[in-house]
Order: sequence, then structure tokens, then C-alpha cells
Amino acid sequence: MILVGLMSGTSLDGITAAVVRFDEPVTGKVSAELLGFTVRDYTREQRDRLTKALTSGSPADYCRLNFDLGELLASAAKFAIAEAGISRKDVAAIASHGQSIWHEPGHSTWQTGESSVIAELTGIDVVSDFRVRDMAAGGQGAPLVPMADAMLFSSTTTWRALQNLGGIGNVTIVPPGGDLSGVRAFDTGPGCGVIDRVTRSLRPDLPYDVGGGLASKGSPATSVVDRLLTDPYFRADPPKSTGPELFNQQYAIDLIESCRAASADCSDEDIIATAVSLTARSIADAYQRFVAEPVSEIFCSGGGARNPALMHAITAALAPRRVMDFDATFFDGEAKEAVAFALLGYLHLTGRPGNVPTATGARGPRILGKRTPA
Repeated sequence: MILVGLMSGTSLDGITAAVVRFDEPVTGKVSAELLGFTVRDYTREQRDRLTKALTSGSPADYCRLNFDLGELLASAAKFAIAEAGISRKDVAAIASHGQSIWHEPGHSTWQTGESSVIAELTGIDVVSDFRVRDMAAGGQGAPLVPMADAMLFSSTTTWRALQNLGGIGNVTIVPPGGDLSGVRAFDTGPGCGVIDRVTRSLRPDLPYDVGGGLASKGSPATSVVDRLLTDPYFRADPPKSTGPELFNQQYAIDLIESCRAASADCSDEDIIATAVSLTARSIADAYQRFVAEPVSEIFCSGGGARNPALMHAITAALAPRRVMDFDATFFDGEAKEAVAFALLGYLHLTGRPGNVPTATGARGPRILGKRTPA
């Protein structure tokens, strides 16, 4: 069964579309073959529009964005299918996460990107709105990648940590064999989202700190990071999740102002290095506080894994644990979250739960997503 997974993360860098073939050579043992994927970067205008939606949009803005984003998601799906060299009629469904507009753990969540528009423009069934059923069952609605981490990326002999570095950072702790009863996961805090927002605020001509070039020239303001790490979120026990309601544009502006207040000589490079240090130290702090399992391998993926400055900081902060190369072991890590949502779509179509209650805190397993026929 072939599905397309669509992901637009909180870093607002673009849409990732992954074409994935799923098979079960042994009943209950799912294998996934990445047939192809594409990343469609947002233009500056599109990114500004999404940023506005996360802060001060009007009902008209949200209404129009829902349909317009649906068109962008459909376009990414069609492009990925064509690049993979398969026919649309061979695709069982498109699994679309959409774009998170608001995520309020314990109450509600909101993702946009109209599924009916995607179905109409592609002629393919769409499964979307994955988070809401878990939240209705008392869960956090996030993180949802643990099912893929357990089913597709476990080791037969050792404990692994799968660390995502999207806009938000999240970790899944996977026992040997991927036994779901032992899986835990939670959002560690910022991934590359705060770094990207700080960079765009300081250098509007840049979509993000390309190659970590700016951060690598700076020195972090340690006192600022120390203060930011006192936020109650970092001390809260899992299961927990977060998103644009906390680590948003205003958070980035506050970080910039705090750096400048701490030192009159603080450069743009120093400020971006401070954002990098915040992500690395928040991840290390989370492992120190909440990961008691004997994790020996940590696989980092997501956009932040392409930032050498961030990866250097994370590797140093997590030592002596080993930070491994996800790409070399599995496939291009940029496709990982899109593959994860393709898997959730596959589980929906085959009538199986997609959440991991030990990760989200839900009352039990639930089939995730809503299906929109073509």
C-alpha cells in the first residue's frame, strides 16, 4: 500500500512530502520503503502569512489560509508522486498533518490545510486532523511520531532515543524490539524553531541560519540561557507537549532583547548562538531529568539536524551518550516526520490505533485521523 505523508512544521520553513510503500511480510511487522520525497520551501510572503496566523490573524485570514494552504499541500503531494515515478491511482491515500496554528495541551489543538481541497486537486483520499482524537481521549495530542519510531526504527538489542529537531524538539525512547508498552515520548522544547525565528528577525533576508554559519561565529549568552531554562515547561513531568503557543515569534524577540540587555556588545552571531545553546541545553536537561532508561544511541533528524552548529552543541551537551547519523542508518532524516504521518494514515486505513498512550497520556489506543474521500 502506497501513501503520501505531508508535514508542515512549526519552524515554518516549508512542506515536506514523502511517498512511502508499506508492507507487512510478517503479520503486525510493518516495513516502510521511502520511494521519494520533496521539500517545498515557503516563500517569504507565505512564511509571513503563516507567522501572522500564529499571532494575530482574523477570522477571514484563517478561513482563506485553510484553503490556500490546502492548495500548497496538494501541489507538494502531486510533485512528490511525479518525482517518485508512480501513478496517482496507485496511491491509497494522502496523510496530511497540515500546519499547527494552536496547540493547548489538556484542552484542544488546531491544524489547518483543508483536506477537501487536497482531495479535490489530487483525486486521492485524504486522512488528516490526526491529533484531535488523542486529545479527546485525554491525551496531549503530541508527540505522534512515537508509533513510527517504535514500529520502524527500533533496535533488536539496545534502547534508542529518536530526537526530532523540527520547529519543536521531541524525543521518543524506544526499548529493544519496539515494544509499545515501554515506549515513552515527550516534547523537549524548542528544536530549530526559535533559532529560525531569531535568525529571520535579525537577518530578514535569510530563511534560517544556513549551515549554522552565523551561530558558529558567535558565543552564547550563558546567563540568558540559564534564565530561559527556568521556564516551568522544562521542569514539568512527561507526558507533555508544546508548540507555537509558547515558543513563538514573541519568544524569539524576548530572547533577542535579553541578549542585548545582558551585553551591549552582543552581536547577531552571539544571539543566534544563544538560541542554539538553548535548544541543545534544553534537550540535555530533558534527558538528565526524565530519561532513566539505558539509552546508548541517539538518532537526530529534522531540519535542525542539518545545522552543524546545533549538532555540535547537542553532541557536546549529551556526551557521553552517542549521537548517531539517522541518514546513514535509515534514510534522509528530513523525510522522517512525513513518513511518520504516512504511517499514521496507513494505520487509519487498516483500522489500527496510531497513538502511543504512554507517550501522549491518552486513556487508551485510538485510531487517529479523519478520512476525506476523493
